[in-house]
Amino acid sequence: MTNPLRLSLGPVLYYWSRDALFDFYAEVAELPVDVVYLGETVCSKRRSLRLEDWLTIAERLTAAGKQAVLSSLALIEAESELKYLRRLCASGEYWVEANDMGAVQLMRRRPFVSGPTVNVYNPRTLRVLAEHGLRRWVLPVELSRDALADMQAERPPGVETEILGWGHLPLTLSARCFTARSHNLPKDACEFRCLDDPGGRLMSTQEDEPFLIVNGIQTLSARPQNLVGELERIRELGVDLLRVSPQAEHTGRIVDIFHRRLDGALSTDEALSALQRFAPLGTCDGYWHGQPGRTLKQA
Repeated sequence: MTNPLRLSLGPVLYYWSRDALFDFYAEVAELPVDVVYLGETVCSKRRSLRLEDWLTIAERLTAAGKQAVLSSLALIEAESELKYLRRLCASGEYWVEANDMGAVQLMRRRPFVSGPTVNVYNPRTLRVLAEHGLRRWVLPVELSRDALADMQAERPPGVETEILGWGHLPLTLSARCFTARSHNLPKDACEFRCLDDPGGRLMSTQEDEPFLIVNGIQTLSARPQNLVGELERIRELGVDLLRVSPQAEHTGRIVDIFHRRLDGALSTDEALSALQRFAPLGTCDGYWHGQPGRTLKQA
């Protein structure tokens, strides 16, 4: 019997206003996703919501039948960020998606998820983390399906596996703010320019080939990864959760397409065709196939 795949919604990677975030999660409460990740994972200067606001949203989503998970920053650079991380990890009621090893340390002996920025590259790492409370791990985006198969063969009991099914690939984080630099502004006086780019800023090569998306201190792939055509293989590998990364627009429609494909209401070709309209630059799946990430192998 194949493993039943569930849908999750990753944390919002971009800088959205307070009202936009509350409106978005009011919509999410009605979406067919089982798990929702909440919180700022990129830049601590993005303070549209306080921890108390995230906890309020988590409570509402829990009441709507979702599992709410609090996501931590992926790059800790200051004592103030560490202080916030301690508060996040001490909130108690919810699992935490640990996006760096500092959060892993703070969550010892309590249930946590290792996010895609934690370097889980071999079964031994999974076993060590499981001994300290790991209940779910998210496959680093650069690993292939063959690497995942090796990991799954030795996955500890009681640990779930989650992979990115749709979304721009989070590639790097830097101490330097690329968005501020593009506006000739210093990082400490960035004027919160990320608010102007709710889906990040597209960067192209000199040949006008889409290359990266700049999102503050983060860079992402210009094209979203789309694994809707790989669902049978994903099921065979025993994956538990398929993540959709939120976009500035049409997240609900993307989730609905994946949901209908999982339920068999759409064929693979129908799902691929329906998703094309939400990726005007095309999609990619190279890493999944052990190729350069920006390539596309699916038909």
